[in-house]
Amino acid sequence: MTDPILIFGPTASGKTDLSIALALKINGEIISADSMQVYRFMDIGTAKPSKEQVKTVPHHLIDIVDPDEEWNVASFINNTKKLIPDIKKRDRVPIIVGGTGLYLNALINGFSFPIAEKDEGLRGRLSSKTAQELYSQLCRIDPEAAKKINKNDKKRIIRAIEVFESTGTPISKIQKSKKDNRLQLFCINMEREALYKRINDRVDSMMEKGLVDEVRALLNRGYSKELNSMQALGYKETVQFLEGKMPLDDAVELIKRKTRNFAKRQLSWFRRFEDVSWITRGQEDLLLTEIVNKIDR
Repeated sequence: MTDPILIFGPTASGKTDLSIALALKINGEIISADSMQVYRFMDIGTAKPSKEQVKTVPHHLIDIVDPDEEWNVASFINNTKKLIPDIKKRDRVPIIVGGTGLYLNALINGFSFPIAEKDEGLRGRLSSKTAQELYSQLCRIDPEAAKKINKNDKKRIIRAIEVFESTGTPISKIQKSKKDNRLQLFCINMEREALYKRINDRVDSMMEKGLVDEVRALLNRGYSKELNSMQALGYKETVQFLEGKMPLDDAVELIKRKTRNFAKRQLSWFRRFEDVSWITRGQEDLLLTEIVNKIDR
C-alpha cells in the first residue's frame, strides 16, 4: 500500500489541481493542510477547491469549523493522524495537500508542542539572556536542534531549552521519535516571476468572484474583524477597504504584495525540510508522471 503523500508548495503554485489529478490517478483522498480552508463561509479568499472538485475526489479538513471557533496546529495533527489510517482502511491513498508551514513542519518533523508544560519562571530567566548566550547554551545541550534553529530566533531557542530542562531529553530526540518517516514529500517549485504573476492573477480573480461581498457577509453574520480567521491574507485588507481606510485598488495591490512576500517566506521554510522531491512546475501530465514514478508502492 502506498504510504501517505505530502504535496506542498507556495500559494498559487497549483497544488489543488495537481493533487486532484494525482488522486484520480492513484485512487487517493485529500487531506487539507491549509490553516484557513477549515473555516466555513470563507471560500473565495482561501481559494478552496470548488464544489465540483470536492465531488470528484473526497476532501477532508475543509469547511469543518466556523470562523470564531478555535483551530490550530494541534487540531490539524490530531485530525490528520486519525484520517490517515481511516483512508488506508478503504484501500485509498492519503494525499496531504497545503502550504501552511507550521502544519507541515509539525507533520514532518514531529509535533513537539505538548511535550512539556510552559515554565514561565524559566522563560523569564532565559529571556534576560542575549540570543547569542541562549544559542550557545542550546548548542551544548542539543546541537542537533541548534542546527535547525536560527541563532537569532530567541522564541524557538528558549522553547528548546525549556523542553530539555523540563524533560531531561533534547527536543530533537523527542521530535525524532514522533516523526513519521513514511511520508513521501513533494514540493512544487516554479520560477519566481511566473509565481508572482499567478499570485497577481489569482487576487484579481478573487475580486471578480466577489471577495468584497464575502467579507461583508462575514461581518454581517457578526464575525469580528479581530478573529484570527479574519487576519488571513485578503480578509484583513478587504475589511480596511470596507471601513473606508483605503481605496479598493490600494487594498488589492496590498493583498498582492503581501501574498508575494508570503510565498517567498513559504519557500524559505520548505527548503529546511529534508528528503523532499522538488517538482518544477510545467506541463501537468509530465508533472504527474514524475510524481507517480517517484512514489514508493
